[in-house]
Formats: sequence, structure tokens, C-alpha cells
Amino acid sequence: MNLVDQVNSMSKNTLMEALNIEMLTVEKDLIRAKMPVDERTFQPFKLLHGGASLALAETIGSVGSHIVIGPDSNKTSRGAGINASHLRAVRSGFVIGEARPIHLGKNTHIWDIKIFDEQERLVSIARLTNFILEAKEK
Repeated sequence: MNLVDQVNSMSKNTLMEALNIEMLTVEKDLIRAKMPVDERTFQPFKLLHGGASLALAETIGSVGSHIVIGPDSNKTSRGAGINASHLRAVRSGFVIGEARPIHLGKNTHIWDIKIFDEQERLVSIARLTNFILEAKEK
């Protein structure tokens, strides 16, 4: 199973499954995923909900930190903060999120995240900070 399929299989019974977020690219310096703009992700005026955009952003930035840390590490990551600006309304179709690392330190990772519509127009920008912590024993 390739890395994209492995990450997608981890979404069972999660918010990612509920929002139908699908990973497209999983690399240490680029995470890409798509999310539908439909009744699952609408706000009351039938536009993409800003919270859904943030869920997509946090998902791909978190996957990025998980991949950078590596599966055999004694470290884990947890979201510390996210902020976003929404630039364009989307009414249908899909949005594509792209996360790229800004800083990959010992204790924090910072991700730059851009969300585009199907015409590759910028919809939202976000910045996610993840804490890098010692993993607790299972």
C-alpha cells in the first residue's frame, strides 16, 4: 500500500471521513488533499463553510508533521494554533488544499497552507503550528 493510501485508510470513522477529505499527495515537503463543497461542508447560505476550510487545512498540516516525524519516531505532534483568511466563496465542486513546511524544528512545525478551487483560484490561506512532543506509551 502506498503512502497516500495508508493515510487515507487512517480516516475511517473520523472528521476526515465525514467531510470526505481525500489525500492526493503525501510527501515530506508537500501534502495535497481535496474536499467536496456540498451539504457536508456548506454554511447556511450554501457556500463553503470557513470551518470546513480550517478542518482541511489542519488535516493536511497535521499529516505533514506526522510524515516528517516518521512512523518509527518516539515523537508525536499536536495542533497548537491555526489562523486563516478566506478570500473567495465557493459554491460547488471541490477545493484542493496544499500544505508546505515553513519551519520544521525540534519542538514545533509551522505549515503554510493554501486552498484553491477547481479553477486553481486561491480560496483561503492558513498557517498551522504543531507542537512536537514525546509520544506516550500505548
